[in-house]
Amino acid sequence: MDSSRPDPSRPGPRRPDVRVRRHRTALRLCFAIPGLSLATWVTRTPDVRDRLGASTAEMGLVLFGMSAGSMLGILAAGALVARFSTRPVIVACLTFVLAGTGTTALGAAVSSAPVVALGLFLSGAGMGLSEVASNIDGAFLERELGRPVLPALHGCYSLGTVVGAVLGVAGAAAGFPVPWHLALVLLVAVALFALVPPRLRPGTGRRSRTPEDAGAGEAAAQLPRAGRPYLDVRLLLIGGVVFAMTLAEGAATDWLPLLMVDGHGVPPGPGSLVYAGFAAAMAAGRFAGGPVVARAGRPVVLGGGALLTAAGIALVSFADSPVAAGCAVLLWGLGTALGFPLALSAAAESGPDEAGRVALTSRIGYVALLAGPPVLGLLGEHHGLRTAMVPVLLLVLAAAALSPATAVRARRRAVDGVTVHRG
Repeated sequence: MDSSRPDPSRPGPRRPDVRVRRHRTALRLCFAIPGLSLATWVTRTPDVRDRLGASTAEMGLVLFGMSAGSMLGILAAGALVARFSTRPVIVACLTFVLAGTGTTALGAAVSSAPVVALGLFLSGAGMGLSEVASNIDGAFLERELGRPVLPALHGCYSLGTVVGAVLGVAGAAAGFPVPWHLALVLLVAVALFALVPPRLRPGTGRRSRTPEDAGAGEAAAQLPRAGRPYLDVRLLLIGGVVFAMTLAEGAATDWLPLLMVDGHGVPPGPGSLVYAGFAAAMAAGRFAGGPVVARAGRPVVLGGGALLTAAGIALVSFADSPVAAGCAVLLWGLGTALGFPLALSAAAESGPDEAGRVALTSRIGYVALLAGPPVLGLLGEHHGLRTAMVPVLLLVLAAAALSPATAVRARRRAVDGVTVHRG
């Protein structure tokens, strides 16, 4: 039985009170602000590359700054949330994102690759922290409301990327200087950020240490799958889905404008517009995905999305028509839309220590973001960016085969006073 379908034993959805609505609004902004910042950078990547005079391989090293920062943030996020709760971690991570945007603008202004890489590192660290903390907060909100909210929250991220991409396309078409463009987006992001801290609730995800918790920890230590989620085979399979779908999303984010410019010979403006289409397809898939998941079930939606992604990547890689490639990007975006949020929901429901399981699965996904930019950049340098997408295509096909693992069956039994999930 697929746990993504309604469970009659669980309480049904209920109308949220003012406190919950304010919290949900804050989380929407927490997802939208990084999306706005990231898409602004992505759509101006060709212009930044030209200002830096960097080759494809050198741009891969610059992009590695964001990947390294993201991995550092995601590795630290679980422990920080457990100690301080999600609210201070989210506030800190958005501060890093804003500082990174400003530093990237400075690096573009002085044409310094190290400064741009530092800015991307700061932004990546903030996004890595946010990826865990915001998703943990969203998972708790899902449980409180009794209905899925993570797809819509990730839709807010995609909506932020759409707005950022449209502004980026307009800026590139008008020849607006990259540093000033990033600075203006920074001002907008700061204004949105001011609305977040008062609306976040304290204490979410913080792990208290009591004698009862200590006894529970000792009992859980005797149960490898409960106490050590990294030994849970089903959770690792879900992590495999996250790895492939995150890599597919990250490959588009890092390389799609350059892929269209260098691989299909389109001008920088239309190349950035193609990325805007990718982001819009992702946003549409995430906002409209809830009813589809409720009807078809999580494994079917994830598997079908992976196949759509594979079809899109294959056409972008092998079709010689720029028009066909541009249209295929819509399949790529629509297919990846629900991969990450649905897999995280599956991870959260797969056993005890919900926050730890979300953190572990997010880390697996961010390995893809850490390795993706430099590896794809090196492949693109020697074989072209279109050929560099082939490994991504193969991994996405593997994710389609692994999608049944997300049909987590949460049966519980008590062992030594500790309730554990058995899949």
